[in-house]
Amino acid sequence: MQFKPAVTVLVTAVALASLLSGCSKKEEAAAAPPPPQVGVVTLKTQAYTLTTELPGRTTAFRVAEVRPQVNGIILKRLFTEGADVKAGQQLYQIDPSIYQANLDSAKATYQSANSLAGRYKQLINEQAVSRQEYDTAVGSAREAQAAVQTAEINVRYTKVYAPISGRIGRSSVTEGALVSSAQADAMATIQQLDPIYVDVTQSSVDMLKLRRELESGQLQKAGDNAAKVKLVLEDGSVYPVDGKLEFSEVSVDQTTGSVTLRAVFQNPDHTLLPGMFVHARLQAGVAANAILVPQQGITRDLKGTPTALIVNQDNKVETRTLVANRTIGSDWLVEKGLNAGDRVITEGLQYVKPGAQVKVAEATNVKAANPAPAPATDPAAGSKGE
Repeated sequence: MQFKPAVTVLVTAVALASLLSGCSKKEEAAAAPPPPQVGVVTLKTQAYTLTTELPGRTTAFRVAEVRPQVNGIILKRLFTEGADVKAGQQLYQIDPSIYQANLDSAKATYQSANSLAGRYKQLINEQAVSRQEYDTAVGSAREAQAAVQTAEINVRYTKVYAPISGRIGRSSVTEGALVSSAQADAMATIQQLDPIYVDVTQSSVDMLKLRRELESGQLQKAGDNAAKVKLVLEDGSVYPVDGKLEFSEVSVDQTTGSVTLRAVFQNPDHTLLPGMFVHARLQAGVAANAILVPQQGITRDLKGTPTALIVNQDNKVETRTLVANRTIGSDWLVEKGLNAGDRVITEGLQYVKPGAQVKVAEATNVKAANPAPAPATDPAAGSKGE
């Protein structure tokens, strides 16, 4: 009986320890933070027309620099700067006085030499002149005839004609100016603007891809070895006339690894002018089940590989490695790694990591956020609305 107080003390201590342990667990449970909330976008498949845009500049279809063929003083300028001219239209008149005088002299010399050759022809039959004298007279007559032709050409060159049809620029010479056949500067430049070229630059790798797409029928064809192409102007408007992009006669720049492709566009209103910066847009087929993911949901790892964090059916975070090589507006076109119904985190990425339990809400940092449905047993349940 003398040990009862000790037993009572022991029982009391055990009960007190159990009570303290229970309180500690309740405090720990009360102190545990709730799962973080993230904003997600539920992916859906959609049909999308794949396009490729290539930067480039417009170039005149043909360019002709007008230069004098003879020396002389400009008497007249016969065109309006900035106007359209036709091939064969006279542009300048150079003083023909000295060349006309040379032509008259050459004609007189030819007439005299030709007459002498004619007389010698009669006399040689009578052996009144030697054969050598006759041959010399004939040769002199032919030289005189060639001199006449040269003089006629020089007189014709005093009239400067347009070599091609097109739009002529400003004149570098005026009436009274002295021009020379050996001068380096052009008197004026004519550019043919209809049709017009658009030279676009592309890497050799992408060029090979475009060629394969053309051969497989993905690119819209505009002829043999040519793809149909639209043009986007500097102000963002689309040029109303389609052109064709040629894939022939290209060479690779050894320093940059790029190639220059040439597209041809009709330009009847002369809307396109040489030197304009434009974008050539090619239709590269239609993706029937495209997956578009907002750029806020795509990050890259240390190797540069695109990745995304998704919320699985248990509301836990997972990492997906993606194949995404093309942006479409504010979205990435994902080729591999994501499916319809996946919930991609676009908001609150900094607060979570793979394996974390999260609370899901609709994302508010994207323009067209899709509601985040409750986890479904069927992974494809998120795409039933399509």
